Amino acid sequence: MARIAFIGLGNMGGPMAANLVKAGHHVCGFDLSAGSVAAAEAGGVVAARTLADAVNGGAVNGGEGGHHGAGRADCVITMLPKGEHVLSVWHALAALLSEGASEDMLLIDCSTIDVGSAREAHGLADAMGCLSLDAPVSGGTVGASAATLTFMAGGSSAAFQKGEPILAAMGKRIVHCGEAGAGQAAKICNNMILGISMIGVAEAFALGEKLGLSHQALFDVASTSSGQCWALTTNCPVPGPVPTSPANRDYRPGFAASLMLKDLNLSQEAPASQARQRRLGSMRASFMPPRKGRPWGRGFFRHHQSAARAGRVKRKRLQPRRWFRHGWGIRWHEWEWGRQGMRG
Repeated sequence: MARIAFIGLGNMGGPMAANLVKAGHHVCGFDLSAGSVAAAEAGGVVAARTLADAVNGGAVNGGEGGHHGAGRADCVITMLPKGEHVLSVWHALAALLSEGASEDMLLIDCSTIDVGSAREAHGLADAMGCLSLDAPVSGGTVGASAATLTFMAGGSSAAFQKGEPILAAMGKRIVHCGEAGAGQAAKICNNMILGISMIGVAEAFALGEKLGLSHQALFDVASTSSGQCWALTTNCPVPGPVPTSPANRDYRPGFAASLMLKDLNLSQEAPASQARQRRLGSMRASFMPPRKGRPWGRGFFRHHQSAARAGRVKRKRLQPRRWFRHGWGIRWHEWEWGRQGMRG
């Protein structure tokens, strides 16, 4: 049994921490959101009042019924929205672990952040004398709950060997992609593929509906043909074909649209990408321009339902931009011809 401090107990981190508890690990979690902490507690995670409490195994759940942790963590896992958040926490860890840290402690970041920030975090771990992994995930909130995530790990062989059994409690596939930052590089490329394929699937269902094809008929064909992809068979955007997709759960928020946009922008901002144009990746990101008042914190598909309603009101004012409506009301697409690498 490992003693694990888990920092970031949101839609992804909460279920992941709960699966570590189910695997027999002692997990002490910390999050700035009281609601997220309460949900994690329901899954068996011990709530810490501060980052220091989570890491050092100090007093937790102060007051009546409070108790003490199981000692300093063997492993610290972060699951946070952005690189700046990760680095802030890892700098705080450096201050906490400046005395007494050793190679026996493993630091794992499961957030999706830019490669540069990931490598900077590895540098902080090296300075602390700790092993470290960048290990972003794929599989969404469904995979986080079911412990079927895919982990893309970057770091030394020694760090991967130590971290693999812990990651295995939260996922079904753990891939060592290379040295520091390689996990984030793989995730950025994967999510560019995901974003492009989600648009393709959405457009296909819109076209099928206009041509009189039922959602189920199109799904039955495409899911067993060359159009098969995760965006279709797991996250199908229309109600009916896939019972566990957001479309069959009233588009309940899960993976926030703002995070999808962040992931796509990472692929466009990666230093290596500046020398080569990625037209589809750039165009996909342009489909999600930030707009004041739109619900970016909501689930990806729920956001697009709201965007569709907003589009009906603003369509004329936004000419000459070209708008296309999906028949099933997922979203309006905004294409700004000539501005996203579409010239010529």
